[in-house]
Amino acid sequence: MAAIMSPFAAPLRYSALPFMTITLYGIPNCDTVKKARTWLADRQQDFTFHDFRKQGLDAATVQDWLKHVDWEVLVNRKGTTWRGLPDERKAAVTDAASATELMLEFPSVIKRPVLQAAGTAHVGFKPEQYQQIFTK
Repeated sequence: MAAIMSPFAAPLRYSALPFMTITLYGIPNCDTVKKARTWLADRQQDFTFHDFRKQGLDAATVQDWLKHVDWEVLVNRKGTTWRGLPDERKAAVTDAASATELMLEFPSVIKRPVLQAAGTAHVGFKPEQYQQIFTK
């Protein structure tokens, strides 16, 4: 006797690109953030933009980033916010905990943008970097 196949028994097929929540953190007037936003929009990637200067930042978000990115990468030591800090404050940033404290107090010291997608975080923007992230 031949087996009768139900259409409900067929395996489900999913799209090659899994659903991904994308959040881009930064400040809107930063040129690098503008480039990242344009790159995502041009490729019709749905994303949420989080302006951490206006919307703030919580410790849990920063701690999540630190699971994927070293604190020394996240703290932008070339930016004007860092350069404007007193030397003793700069010298006090020696580990992830002190860097987190600084980033929460001065979000502008964070290297931008921070892209949170597919359970990981990426810092900065280069078109080839984003191409690699979104073609995995």
